[in-house]
Order: sequence, then structure tokens, then C-alpha cells
Amino acid sequence: MVDIIGHRGAAGNYPENTMVSFMACEDLGADGIELDVHLTKDGEIVVIHDETINRTTNGKGFIKDYTLAELKKFDASFRFKRQFRGCTIPTLKEVFEWAQGNNFSINVELKNDKIDYHGLEERVINLIRSYEYENRVALSSFNHKSMLKFHLMAPDIETAVLYNRRSKEPWKLAEDYKARAVHPNYRIISDDQIKKTMENQIAVRPYTINEPEIMKRLFEDDCTAIITDFPEIAFQIRSQLLSK
Repeated sequence: MVDIIGHRGAAGNYPENTMVSFMACEDLGADGIELDVHLTKDGEIVVIHDETINRTTNGKGFIKDYTLAELKKFDASFRFKRQFRGCTIPTLKEVFEWAQGNNFSINVELKNDKIDYHGLEERVINLIRSYEYENRVALSSFNHKSMLKFHLMAPDIETAVLYNRRSKEPWKLAEDYKARAVHPNYRIISDDQIKKTMENQIAVRPYTINEPEIMKRLFEDDCTAIITDFPEIAFQIRSQLLSK
């Protein structure tokens, strides 16, 4: 069965990368969540997509220039303030703490392709180890060298290569960086490439699939998982296909 992973939680209808968005996935039929991490000024791992807080909160500035206590003062439900109020930027520790109450897989994307957060890899690994989530977490990044570094430091934790440029042989891209999975933009990977990649024992989790017809196609391709802003739509389509 193809897993459904909530992109930044259930980002289509909830404030992205917030606890309310992750918790919604439990009710919407998801099997896991995808989230993004950065490092604060005081070395805390926080869950937010952009390098700045400008787009998703009522504040401005780079995450790296704020302490965790300062970041917690901003409202991360800013774009959804009519429906949700007072959502704070969560830490990865908060997400891991919540995840103790379910069996969700957690895709942690490191946003270290533009800013080199010193020690981010080590801190993420230490947190995974402290919660014994080695078999629940997959790490991904557009910074492929970072994924290779992860593999060398923690070969037991799955890594995935994120990419949005066409690759004729995606499995070789994964092999080059010792990754066990690829997370391609769905527009640049064909049905045949998905099949061949999985035949080479590399997991395939395309992103960000929000159109029902593409969800259906990928479910029929039997890829490892799809990453979507609308897990409720994906769950409905998967259930219909499974009942046939």
C-alpha cells in the first residue's frame, strides 16, 4: 500500500509546519508527516520552511538571528488567523514528543542548502537517538552532501535525496549519496523511472501531489509514498482504489 505523507502537516487547510497541522493528519488518514527544520541562534532545532519568518508568521527576519524564546513570541498561524490563533513555531523535540502517541513516519527535511547551520546534522541525529526513532524517521535535503554526511554519521537512519531536476536514473542519484530513497518533484519522474528505481531497492516518495488524478496515477504505480498538502483527499482516493 502506498503511504500518505502530510506535507508540512496538512498544509492545504492548516497553518503549515505547526502542531495543529500535524495533529490534523491523524484525523485525515495520513500515515506520516513531512516537516522542515532550521537552527536558531541558540542552537535549537525549529520546524519552519523558509529561512526567514516573513511568509508564515507575523514577524520578520532570519531564523538564525533569533533565539527560540524570541521565535516563540510570533504567531505561526498568521495566514490562517481567522480559523486558528496563537500557533507557535514548534521545535523538532515537540513534534517527537507528540509522535510518541502514534505510529507516524516522520520525514525531516533539513533546510541547509542555502544556510550552513553548523552542527545541525549532529543535533538532529542526537534527538532521533534520544527518542529511539531510528526506524521512524527519514532525513531528506536538497543538500545532497549533507545527506552523505548523515549516512556516514548514522548509517542506520534512512536518508533521501530531494531533487527537482530531471534524472534519467534516479536510483543512481541515490546510490551516489548512499541514500535509501529519492524524493523527486512529481513532474520530473515518469512511471517507468518509479518502477525501475524501486526495482533497485530505492524508495520513491514524490512531492507535492495535490491533484486527484495524479494521486490516482501514483497509487496505481505503487510507489512507496506520496507527499501531499491534502491527506484527506489522498486517503479517500486510496480507499476507493483498495475497495475495488
